[in-house]
Amino acid sequence: MRMTPKQVNRMFMLALAPFIGTWLFIWLFSSSPRLELDISAYVPDTSLKERSAKISRGLDQASVTVDKTVNSIEKTGRLYRQTTATMSTLLNKAEAQAVIPERIYDRRVTSKLGAPIDGVNSDRIRIQLFRINPGSYSGYAMKIKLKDPDAMKMALGNGQAGKAVTTMQAVNQHGAVAGINAGGYADGNGGRYPLSTTFIDGHYVSGFQPSFKELAFVGLNQSGQLIGGKFRNKEELDRLKPKFGATFVPVLMKNGKKKPIPEKWRTTPARAPRTVIANYKDDQLLILVTEGYDEKGGSGATLKELQDKLQHLGVKDAYNLDGGGSSSLILNGRVVNKPSDGQLRPVPTHFLFFK
Repeated sequence: MRMTPKQVNRMFMLALAPFIGTWLFIWLFSSSPRLELDISAYVPDTSLKERSAKISRGLDQASVTVDKTVNSIEKTGRLYRQTTATMSTLLNKAEAQAVIPERIYDRRVTSKLGAPIDGVNSDRIRIQLFRINPGSYSGYAMKIKLKDPDAMKMALGNGQAGKAVTTMQAVNQHGAVAGINAGGYADGNGGRYPLSTTFIDGHYVSGFQPSFKELAFVGLNQSGQLIGGKFRNKEELDRLKPKFGATFVPVLMKNGKKKPIPEKWRTTPARAPRTVIANYKDDQLLILVTEGYDEKGGSGATLKELQDKLQHLGVKDAYNLDGGGSSSLILNGRVVNKPSDGQLRPVPTHFLFFK
C-alpha cells in the first residue's frame, strides 16, 4: 500500500508525540539541580577594613613609641658617657689631690735626709740611699717605700736554724736588690741560731718565747707594715698577723717618742756600728746603718745619738737590730758600709728587699 507524504508525516508525528510530551513535562515541571555549599566561612568580614585600619594605627603608634624609645636610649647613652667622663675627671683630680699631702710629707722627710746618692725605683719598691754625718759618727740612711708588701722578706741562713750566711750571700741567693742584717743570734752546738722569737714562712722557728729583759720582736705584718715590741704570750703577737720578724734589743722609739735605753746598752758598748729599722707615719721604712772600726766602744754611734737623729727625721717607731760586726748594708750588688770585721759577718737572719 502506497502512502502519500501527508500520511507519512502524520505517522511520524504520532510516533514522536509521547516523547515530545514527556520532554515538555520535564521542562515545565522540574527545576535545575543545585549544589548546596556552606561558604559562610569564606565570606569576607565586613569589619576587616576597620580592623586593618586599627592595626595600621597601632603600628603607627608603635613606630612613634620605638622612635621615642630610641631617642631616649640615645639621650641616656650620651648622659651616661658624659657622666662617666665627668666622674673619670673627678676621680683623676681626686687621686691627684690625694697624693699631694703624701708628696708634701715625703718632700719634708727627704729634705731632712739631703740628696740621695743611690736608689732603686720600680712598680714594687722605691729605695733612696743617703749619707748621714752629723759629726760624731757617720753612716747611711735608706728610705724605703714598699709599693708591694711582698717586696720585703726575711731570709733564714740557708733556710734552716743554725745556719748563717752573709747579707751579700742572702741577697744573691734570693735575687734581692738590697738587704740588711736582722735579729741577734747565739752560737752553740756548732751553729749560729736566731735569738729568741723568730717568725718566718708562717711559723715560729724555735717556738714563741715571751719577751724577757729588754728584748723586742720586730718585723712586718701581712699588710707590709712594721710591727714590734714586747709580747708576753703568743696570742698577743698573733693578733698583729706577723709575716716575718726577728728579735734584738732595745726599742728606741714608739709613737714618735723616745723609749728609755737600758743602762747596759748605754755603755756596753757606748759606741758601735749600728743597724736600726724604723717607720714613718705613712708606713715608709727607714734603715740607719752607722760605721765603726771595731766593737770596743770607741767608734760608731751611741743609741741616744740615734734616738736624737730618728726623732729629728720624724719617724714613728724604731728598733735597734744586731750591730757591731754584724751591721751590713747591701744595695745594687755592692756592700755600702764598711763592716767592722773587715768583711761581712755570717748571721742567721736578714731583711731583704726586692725590685
